[in-house]
Amino acid sequence: MSLLEITWTDPVTGRHGYVVIDSLIGGMASGGLRLRAGCTLDEVRGLAQGMARKEAIVYDPRDRYQPFGGAKGGIDVDPRDPEASAVLRRFIAAVRPVIREQWNTGEDFGVRQELLDQIAAELGLESTVEAVFSRIEDAAEARTRLAAGFAVDVDGIGLADLVGGFGVAQAGLSMLRRSGLDPATATAVVQGFGSIGGAAARHLAASGVRVVAIADREGLIRNDAGLDVEALLRSRDGLGVVDRGHLRPDDEKGDRDDWLAVPCDLLVPAAMSYVIDRAAVDRMTARIVVEGANMPTLPDAETALAARGVPVVPDFLANVMTNAWWWWVVFGDVAPDASSAFEKIAGTMSRLVETVANEAATTGVSLREAAQTLADRNAAAAKARLI
Repeated sequence: MSLLEITWTDPVTGRHGYVVIDSLIGGMASGGLRLRAGCTLDEVRGLAQGMARKEAIVYDPRDRYQPFGGAKGGIDVDPRDPEASAVLRRFIAAVRPVIREQWNTGEDFGVRQELLDQIAAELGLESTVEAVFSRIEDAAEARTRLAAGFAVDVDGIGLADLVGGFGVAQAGLSMLRRSGLDPATATAVVQGFGSIGGAAARHLAASGVRVVAIADREGLIRNDAGLDVEALLRSRDGLGVVDRGHLRPDDEKGDRDDWLAVPCDLLVPAAMSYVIDRAAVDRMTARIVVEGANMPTLPDAETALAARGVPVVPDFLANVMTNAWWWWVVFGDVAPDASSAFEKIAGTMSRLVETVANEAATTGVSLREAAQTLADRNAAAAKARLI
């Protein structure tokens, strides 16, 4: 059972928004806010549970950052709707007391941090993570560190937009090596080309992996010889849609759902939830799935993939690094620069994947079950430190 569930109705449009606090540690929870047409309370509840796992799984007693509980917010509105920003502002105004006291939130699917910061300032909030700053002795220094981290640019892309996808890429590289596949000869398909998918594709390509297809809102882009990921990143818009006018002559266009059937070693669903169902498994040829999005694989599909020997790195492990990076910077566990961020993420992700994969191999359970066991163990250890 969740600790708190809020269902909000917009007084202007009648659209619904939701906040779910699944758990609290030290009186606080962490989790993003998404905009998606069709978003439901059940969806937000599941995402909040996932955030509790994300917070716990990166626990390291040597860090100043100690995990919080899990929370999530969501609004049933298309982010492209002209009314979306106004609906978002009214929602944040309505739940402002929860943000101020318990719920540390940030960008998620369909909403950029810049817009959240703008709305927060209009409503008299210094940030969307005010709950944590109220409990930090060096709050001014922590704010400065976080602002400095968000100001870092890495070859034209903000560091904050790279850390999550970099972590997903590191999880994929670790799994390729464990499976005896050389990244220099491996292939990958990435579904979604926003901050997570775009950054994952960038870092996979930089590591030698041939990214043969990406799917965005407008369809599939494929080149079996390898896509020019950097060129595609430069041509995408704020919602991760690639300008087709910048494709090379040998880049092929296809339907949006064709990404599942493209032959590859590594498949990265990094956009929507619930996109890999049991029927989709019959179309897939991937040898490894790394979940860049939240809840992209349905349980029966994961069972079918396991029967084929296809491991699925669960979302709360693979895409944890955006959340972790925020808190590492706030608490001073990493400097607000790219080299510190990437070093910490690479080392942490390698350790987590190895720990979870070894546990799964030893006990005969799935990667998800092994990761859940680790998260539960870490959450108990973190709570014990507060007693």
